[in-house]
Amino acid sequence: MTIKVGITGGIGSGKSVVCQIFSLLGVPVFNSDLEGRSILENNDQVIASVKEIFGPAAYSAEGKPDRKLIASMAFSDAVKLKKLNAVIHPAVSNRFSVWLTQHALASYVVKEAAILVESGAYKDLDYLVLVSAPEELKRIRAAKRDHLSPEEITRRSSNQMSETELTKYAQFIIRNDEEELLIPQVLKLHEFFSAESARRNA
Repeated sequence: MTIKVGITGGIGSGKSVVCQIFSLLGVPVFNSDLEGRSILENNDQVIASVKEIFGPAAYSAEGKPDRKLIASMAFSDAVKLKKLNAVIHPAVSNRFSVWLTQHALASYVVKEAAILVESGAYKDLDYLVLVSAPEELKRIRAAKRDHLSPEEITRRSSNQMSETELTKYAQFIIRNDEEELLIPQVLKLHEFFSAESARRNA
């Protein structure tokens, strides 16, 4: 039986860096954000629903989603964001189920998503790991990586659960504060999940 591990954290926490380390260790990683982007671009049913929520301008004449427009509208309108999530999350969940069968021989797999708790997807996982970082550092990273304004970062953060709340759901916390070394923390978890998988499958 493959153990399912969720990796979550707020914008700029460094989830992707942590997942890259797991990936380098040979662990299959499912990136919910990338899958969501692919679905937004290729799933006809989703495309129709998104146009219904945000209007035809949400897609270019070539059929490409205007991600900036969709994000801007979604993160400034709670109703639209809820509708978008209701369209995207089930489709991502279906993709994850198919992906899981393709990695059935792995001792454990990792699912990366910003809103694993908010969407309820964490309930289908065996463990939840929270990537933690100081608020100011998260903001600096998000601004640098995604070229977001302070206002945009605030809007996006306000639609995510606070780190304090997320801590209540996580069994493990990785501190990505540029003080504690990251790799030893990931290696420790890798050893635990590998041993736990061996124990369960003995």
